[in-house]
Amino acid sequence: MTSNNQYSRRTFGRMVVAGLGAATLPNVLAPGAAQAATGGPAIGVTSTATQSRSGISWPEGQALPHFAPVRALDVVDITGLSGDEKLMLGTLQGLVNRVRPQIYLIGDDATNGEGRLTWLRDLDVSATVHDDFWTLVGKYRGAVRGSVVYDPAVPDSLNVATTLAGLRNLLAVGPELAGTLAKKYGVKVVEDLRGRFTSRIDAYRWQFENLWPQTTHRMLIGLPPLKDVSLPPGLPSYYTTIAKVDAHLHDASNRKVYEFDLTSQLGGDGVWVRFDDAFTDDGWGPAVHQVTLRADGEVVADFVPGTDAEDPYLFDDSNSQTSLGPPLHRFADGSHYFVYGFAPPAGTSKLTLSVEMWNEYVVSVSRTEPARPTKVAFAYLRDYAVANRAMTFWLDPNLDAERELFEQIMSEVQPYTPYLGWFAQDIAGEFGGTELCSKHGVYVLAADWFENLTVHSGARAPISDQQKPAPTLPLENKVYVTFTMSEGDNLQYNEHRLRILWDNPGRGSVPVNWTTNPLLLDAAPNFLSHFQRTATDNDLLVAGPSGAGYIYPTPWPDATFATFTEQTGKYMHATGMGIVYVLNRVDGHDVDLSADKTRAYVSDVEPQGIFLNWSGTTTTRLVEGGTPLATILGVGGVKETKDAIARSAQGWDGTSPRFVSIGVNAWSTTPQDLAEVTASLGPEYRVVRGDQYFDLARKALG
Repeated sequence: MTSNNQYSRRTFGRMVVAGLGAATLPNVLAPGAAQAATGGPAIGVTSTATQSRSGISWPEGQALPHFAPVRALDVVDITGLSGDEKLMLGTLQGLVNRVRPQIYLIGDDATNGEGRLTWLRDLDVSATVHDDFWTLVGKYRGAVRGSVVYDPAVPDSLNVATTLAGLRNLLAVGPELAGTLAKKYGVKVVEDLRGRFTSRIDAYRWQFENLWPQTTHRMLIGLPPLKDVSLPPGLPSYYTTIAKVDAHLHDASNRKVYEFDLTSQLGGDGVWVRFDDAFTDDGWGPAVHQVTLRADGEVVADFVPGTDAEDPYLFDDSNSQTSLGPPLHRFADGSHYFVYGFAPPAGTSKLTLSVEMWNEYVVSVSRTEPARPTKVAFAYLRDYAVANRAMTFWLDPNLDAERELFEQIMSEVQPYTPYLGWFAQDIAGEFGGTELCSKHGVYVLAADWFENLTVHSGARAPISDQQKPAPTLPLENKVYVTFTMSEGDNLQYNEHRLRILWDNPGRGSVPVNWTTNPLLLDAAPNFLSHFQRTATDNDLLVAGPSGAGYIYPTPWPDATFATFTEQTGKYMHATGMGIVYVLNRVDGHDVDLSADKTRAYVSDVEPQGIFLNWSGTTTTRLVEGGTPLATILGVGGVKETKDAIARSAQGWDGTSPRFVSIGVNAWSTTPQDLAEVTASLGPEYRVVRGDQYFDLARKALG
């Protein structure tokens, strides 16, 4: 693959404003942008033959499909729409864009993140913004054969509806919207899933038995059927805080059973206890192992989080997680929290809560029933699933029955098949899900909140197979530090958070290794091109984790591991990435790379060096063929980063160089923060790029 010749830079296009209002759009349009439409040709809206056409190119050996070139776009802001309206437009986008990308949806993440028109503007194509989303339904009515109605009583039927939408050119909708479509546009109901399934697993088994043979087997899509509409941030006023950790604690030294007298909360509708993270920037929130409630000395509730006994009391999990165990516990980091609800027996005069917990907790209590997030449908990634006729499901790898079906699906795909989306239970799901996928030769692409992937996969942009070289440094007796930003495997991170960090005014002031995904070459070449073209001499793009896709090498079968490392080498060479960052976990714990898996990375990727894992220590050594490998010490926030560097340099006597590889939490640390850390270091320290780091380590180690 010769990426320099594969894409050519489009000349600057024109953006047309047709509805969001003069008060909002002119601020983000390029100076001199035209105010008249020049839109490209629309898809055929009456021809059945047109409906079956596809502009998708996906030859063998190419990891992800390329869409037809983007010429002109119809744009709608969907942030204020209902969940069902977003779902309908997401599936319409997939039907239309599989022929040629023509629909672009401005969603919540762009609006609250990198900017609602940031990537759209950078596409440099003609775009017409519409106030009324129904305009798109009318314009592209001919691409739609009918509708499929999901069952609100079985939310996972929404994923089955997404699969059916892609296979049969249907719009996935709720019952109410189905009626509106039929009345306004003559879009009749072709499939009605109401009453068809008794449970979520029933829906997915039916889908596997009846739809799987018709779908593509070259990709899998994992999406939750609904998403939470978050409550306003902060602790509501009806809560009273009864315990809080005032100092950072990451070592479980405060783990014990805490007793709380909740008698003052009696007399309301019940008692609700909430657990929050005391320090939201470092990822060490409350961990709860056991909860016991006593009314007048008698046990009325007693459970271990993560077990069936917890279910009656878990009022709001708010994206908290349960550990893989043993021992089981529930934890919540950052802005996440969880709430237990209790109904004390009538006449209770004394109420006591015992909680075994540790880490940076905040415990609050209320006798007023708290608000809970609502769940709604959404458009994220559904355009891509529909366009590619992929099967969409949401199976928890940590639940036996669901894991069994998940494995059955993966047993029928070829090695090096992508699973796009994410997993239930977030972090616990990540560990268990990625390990399970790796066992079946399937790699993961976090993309469940990716917006407009069918558009960005049709972008044309120059990709270089080289990066700006770093100056060669003489080896001195210093402490060499290198910073590596996390989350590069995550396609939606590349779309949103990475762009925010990239635009941070501190970027370029200190050397940083930016993990990113070499598969952006297929998925969103305009993203990768932007990062390459605007990189400073202090910015280095590195691949991972764990190469061309997120995997754990140890669980991946030895017999097919070369399919992964060979593709990783191919895509890294095409995108100019010389360093690979690898995460390797078994049962949720970091493990070293075996000699065979190391040898495969070295021979097939030929990296300048390998970063490994996210641990509590950092070491640098030479492995196969003299390739340097550095384990990463993971941190978050300015103080923790400073402390980690000081701890890693402790005992250094200045008679030889020392190497410190720091992993930076991309959600809690910015380039400006790293500039502050670097400025605090003495002259005995030298912050370097990853390629310099590995070159110096190779010299020092022999």
